[in-house]
Amino acid sequence: MSVEATEALLASQGYVADRSLATVVHLSLAMGRPLFLEGEPGTGKTEIAKVLAKGLGRQLVRLQCYDGLDISAAAYEWNAARQLMAIRMAEGGEKPDIYAREYLLERPLLSAISGPPSVLLIDELDRADEPFEAFLLEILADFQITVPELGTIKAATPPVVIITSNRTREVHDAIRRRCLYQWVDYPDGARERAILKLRAPEMQDALADQVVAFVQKLRQGDYFKLPGVAETIDWAKALEALNARELEPTVVDETLGVLLKYQDDIAKLRGAEAARLIEESRPPQ
Repeated sequence: MSVEATEALLASQGYVADRSLATVVHLSLAMGRPLFLEGEPGTGKTEIAKVLAKGLGRQLVRLQCYDGLDISAAAYEWNAARQLMAIRMAEGGEKPDIYAREYLLERPLLSAISGPPSVLLIDELDRADEPFEAFLLEILADFQITVPELGTIKAATPPVVIITSNRTREVHDAIRRRCLYQWVDYPDGARERAILKLRAPEMQDALADQVVAFVQKLRQGDYFKLPGVAETIDWAKALEALNARELEPTVVDETLGVLLKYQDDIAKLRGAEAARLIEESRPPQ
């Protein structure tokens, strides 16, 4: 598969990638290396794993990281209830092997390795504790998990691994060294317009142009949380639902909760500032 074919694969699933992103995705697939995507929330990092799973015909296995995530939730744990039942049922008879595979509960990491070909999404790794990263090293290096009581389980078909981070903390160098890396930024105007054409195809061109221009200018401002691509798409669809034909101060003020998610940001934009961005977003006469 070439870079162009990878770009087409992503586009076929509604993801418009720039050349650099398509290239690193292609290299990740060709080299069998995990891909570490870093960037602001809402720039489409998670979506890449989803569209790859669909485009490649693989199951998507998602591990959502959080503070306190441990091996029992991420990889595997023993089914203590079944083990205890087996011991009780065997009282007076042959002692059961309670550490046989049948008593093992698979969590996302083990499921991705032992199951059918998959895309493994390790989402928002920066939210997990640093010690959890050490456990990932074996998986990223050898696509295997060692269960002390059972042995090493190795992937028959290595998963495509996508790791994302919103950079709330730095991810350790040991993880980075095992991955290909790409910073995923907000799209420029042309790419965001192409995304809208795919995701909101019924929208009139003039309004879509205004929406993209407005959001692009908004992202140049000082706000707590800038809108991502998902918010642009949602806002476009909200405007369509209201039968808007162009951006007007009233309809923009009434729909800011679709575009922005914090009251301070909404209050800052509503009114005169929104009207100014609307005016600047209008095509030249």
